[in-house]
Amino acid sequence: MKFTKMQGLGNDYVYVNCLEEMVPDPEETARLVSDRHFGIGSDGLILICPSKVADFEMRMYNADGSRGEMCGNGIRCVGKYVYDYGLTDKTDITVETLAGIKYLEIFPRDGKAQEIKVDMGAPVVSAIDSPIEVNGQEYRITEVSMGNPHAVLYIEDVQGLAIEKIGPCFEMHPRFPNRVNTEFARVLDRQTVEMRVWERGSGETLACGTGACAVAVASMVNGLTEHQVTVRLLGGDLKIQWDGKGGSVYMTGPARTVFEGEIDLEHLDVPGRNQ
Repeated sequence: MKFTKMQGLGNDYVYVNCLEEMVPDPEETARLVSDRHFGIGSDGLILICPSKVADFEMRMYNADGSRGEMCGNGIRCVGKYVYDYGLTDKTDITVETLAGIKYLEIFPRDGKAQEIKVDMGAPVVSAIDSPIEVNGQEYRITEVSMGNPHAVLYIEDVQGLAIEKIGPCFEMHPRFPNRVNTEFARVLDRQTVEMRVWERGSGETLACGTGACAVAVASMVNGLTEHQVTVRLLGGDLKIQWDGKGGSVYMTGPARTVFEGEIDLEHLDVPGRNQ
């Protein structure tokens, strides 16, 4: 299988051009290639496919093989891939996802896409500053859907958080039967928020585009920030805009190609593969 490793702010995925390649078992393939010791190493697998309703379709799989509705960092890399590899010469494209059709504006430099602005669609806020008990402690969360579910909570020490302990407890909480992405955030000023994220199916990642949008929206509806903010993630910064009136959220950030390769999936010796 031919592939391209790409990353957006360190949120890395293995990309396959399914206009030319076939991936018969994407769930198992995602688990194999994502393994950072026995595979390629990534937060998941993204297939770039033909679409009947948009320019392209993005099919995104988490590191555990589960299907994801949407990935903000991943879709920016899709935009870079199709532009850089000549699958389109347009700088405004549409991409079909499980969360609907997304609209991308590509900003090229020297013939390569450098930054991509994504119309992420309108957020759905289902709870604001709502109490939840986790491990015997009460937290306050704001629930935001960006096509996939997010729980945003504010803490004082984002960088010192033992996220590997608390993250799974939110992800698997009975309140979220389909699991949830959890963002731990701190407002630095009215234009800046820092966050870390525990992604369902992948664990902590260096960045999460939909999560950054959810944090920005939560911060705005809670009156903590203005309507244009910089969200600081472990992998870098994203610029998020929202009018606060139910319109689309716009996310702007970089996308990078890491390397290309070819892998023989049949002979990967990954522990637990056949269990």
